[in-house]
Amino acid sequence: MRVILFGATGMVGQGVVRECLHDPRVTQVLAVGRTATGVTHPKLSELTLPAMADPGMTDWETLDGLLAGYDACFFCLGVSSAGMTEDAYTRVTHGLTLDVARTLVRLNPGMTFIYVSGSGTDGTERGRTMWARVKGRTENDLRRLPFKAVYLFRPGLIPPLHGARSKTRAYRLFYSLTAPLLPLAHRLFPHQVLTTVEIGQAMLNAVERGAPKAVLETADIRRVVP
Repeated sequence: MRVILFGATGMVGQGVVRECLHDPRVTQVLAVGRTATGVTHPKLSELTLPAMADPGMTDWETLDGLLAGYDACFFCLGVSSAGMTEDAYTRVTHGLTLDVARTLVRLNPGMTFIYVSGSGTDGTERGRTMWARVKGRTENDLRRLPFKAVYLFRPGLIPPLHGARSKTRAYRLFYSLTAPLLPLAHRLFPHQVLTTVEIGQAMLNAVERGAPKAVLETADIRRVVP
């Protein structure tokens, strides 16, 4: 399978890249992001777009030749809503995601698109929590696109493995303080905690053999892991 991955330098994206590069089912990975991953591997190529998150600054049609011919997109790109207005958060979270998805479905109608959302996402789009409403709207609009399949991953607590680390300072502090407890939490609460390795493996399996539903909470994602 040939995979396009957005957000490869984030914590989840780093873990998913690693699983793709180690999995014999994957023949090529194209990492698209604002900065380079720093990873060198025969399967990995990169497309660096520094202004990608700025609405209207990337003409996706000019990239058609680079984005065609792929079997899956793993969209792991996301920003924290802290300190952002709803309009600004929507432009990045919803606007960028849908710009990318509409381009990819036009070029790769047989593609499986997997979007990393989050536990607590509001599919009604009417709740009180801003980020959850925006994520819910993004999920709903993705499901309307005619991909072969769209899966919406809603993980909860994610212990990073193999050197993956968050770009958000608050998250890095949280993980450094709780690192000794995370393995225990993973064993005691298997339906609330998923590692970056498990998320990557679940994505690859969902592309190969499908998943039981479109919206997958932590427990559902775990069922797709081998």
